[in-house]
Amino acid sequence: PTMPLLRSAFVLLLGLLLGACASRTPLPASAPRLSLPLSLHIQRAQGGTSADWLLVVQAEGTALRWSLFDPLGVPLARQLLDDGQWRNDGLLPPNAEARELFAALLFALTPSAELAQRYPQGDWQLAGADQRRLKPDWRIDYRTPLHFTLNTPPDLHYQVVPLQPEESP
Repeated sequence: PTMPLLRSAFVLLLGLLLGACASRTPLPASAPRLSLPLSLHIQRAQGGTSADWLLVVQAEGTALRWSLFDPLGVPLARQLLDDGQWRNDGLLPPNAEARELFAALLFALTPSAELAQRYPQGDWQLAGADQRRLKPDWRIDYRTPLHFTLNTPPDLHYQVVPLQPEESP
């Protein structure tokens, strides 16, 4: 009777350790200054298929509300980033891909001058004025501050463009 119990405990511990080791996109120590609300068109492309989404980012007190919709306005994911933690917002089931995308987008939207104070030094790097990298495997290629592509292996790409005109610097 003791052996199955030990085996179960070992399997549970192993699962917890593997879950803790899973690479996740880092979040900033504090939210960057963003011009909100922000509405973005996102085109997801992978393996010859694509999908169009609408993302709205809004301030909700001290939190950031991230709402992802399909072209018909059906919600795909709703998350609140509050105090450095994601929380489900509403009745939608958790969406791990959306959380990773939102974290990568937050990094991509963070002004370059704020990166060092918001993200640990080893988690990111600038590769010129028009490219950034973020652990675990994100590469951001910029056309403008709000028009960029998020790339992650093996062949997942998110083309991001603003739905409202960008302000001139």
